[in-house]
Amino acid sequence: MPRVKRSTKRSDRRKKILERASGYFLTKSKLYQAAQEAVERGLKFAYTGRKQKKRQFRSLWIVRISAACKLNGTSYSQFINGLKKAGIGLDRKILADIAVHDAAGFTKLVEQAKAALTSAAAA
Repeated sequence: MPRVKRSTKRSDRRKKILERASGYFLTKSKLYQAAQEAVERGLKFAYTGRKQKKRQFRSLWIVRISAACKLNGTSYSQFINGLKKAGIGLDRKILADIAVHDAAGFTKLVEQAKAALTSAAAA
């Protein structure tokens, strides 16, 4: 077996971890082992945070759509059901944007959803 001293590979790997840990408190930014633990923990939180961000935005969109629906005299669930029956395939992000920036357009969507619900109930 040849002798391996790992000069540059080891230092490069450690330098990368310590650069990621710059700005951490005390030994977490200076000592490799503590920095590695802190960086791994931070990456774990970053990963879960990216997942939570999607949930939180969807929840925000639903709240905005629901508020606009109440102003137009219907509930969120009836509105979404009516849109599906009317064949309107807008997602919640777009619907929330319309609800905030274009009240007249959202009112037309609510009317279409109500019409689809009444026609489905009559049939």
